[in-house]
Amino acid sequence: MRQSNAFPFFCLVWICIGLAFPGLVYSQVSEKEIAALEGEASANRASSGGAKVSSKDGMDVLSLLERGGIFMIPIGIVSLLVLTFVIDRGIGLRAGKLFPGRFRKSIQQFSKQLDADPRMVYQSCLEHPSAAANVVKSMLLTIGRPIPEVKASIADSLQREADRAYSNVRWLNLAAGIAPLLGLLGTVWGLIRAFHDTTQLPAGQNRADFLAVGIYEALVTTLAGLLVAIPAAVASHYFEGRVTRVFGSIDESLSELLPRFEHFEGRNRFEVIGREIAPRELVAGKSSTVLAPPVSR
Repeated sequence: MRQSNAFPFFCLVWICIGLAFPGLVYSQVSEKEIAALEGEASANRASSGGAKVSSKDGMDVLSLLERGGIFMIPIGIVSLLVLTFVIDRGIGLRAGKLFPGRFRKSIQQFSKQLDADPRMVYQSCLEHPSAAANVVKSMLLTIGRPIPEVKASIADSLQREADRAYSNVRWLNLAAGIAPLLGLLGTVWGLIRAFHDTTQLPAGQNRADFLAVGIYEALVTTLAGLLVAIPAAVASHYFEGRVTRVFGSIDESLSELLPRFEHFEGRNRFEVIGREIAPRELVAGKSSTVLAPPVSR
């Protein structure tokens, strides 16, 4: 109890002496030492501030991509091909180019006519050049033959036009498959190089940090390959669906138009003369071309 009561008393005495004679208390710390302490404190504040700035900045994506190595070049080329074919198919697979709206309406009108004139349908095909028009022209040139043959001709023409529309979409499928493989190849090569360089370090140097840097740089190519492959796969799936949808609509419209020409079976055939088709009448095993003017709509 005496020691606990005496301690505050001595502290109070020491504070009074310090206030009355500050030189006695603080003379032990020189001015040079105080200046050195202030300089060290300022240096610590500057380093902590720099650490905060670097932590806010994070990773530099562009510099990281540059560290991906030589395998970033083919991945970049594949990305340009993907962009090119996405733009190409986005323009080429428009519904207005495969099956124009006006041509669709004209086909629907002809489907409602009991005496539809193939020559007028052919003129409509010339006015609206498209994949659907090519299929309809192929059908018109087989009118007069047995219906199964006409349907087979329509199916072949549809398949031919669909393959033509789908041709450049295959490049997107190729890009979606090859880009991750290029990224994986670059990563494997980067890991091999990182482990090899780690074995060449002198004794005493921190190998864990060196290996960590090599590994995260090696993974850059895998990231780049996936960034190229995923959009390519999505675009390919979208364009495949568009091709299927448009050509299904063409097939449905032709199935409604074909019954209007069944009465020509075994009686007439049609052939192209200039920019028109002319009926060729079949009489007793012989054929004669009848150049009659097309019926006006």
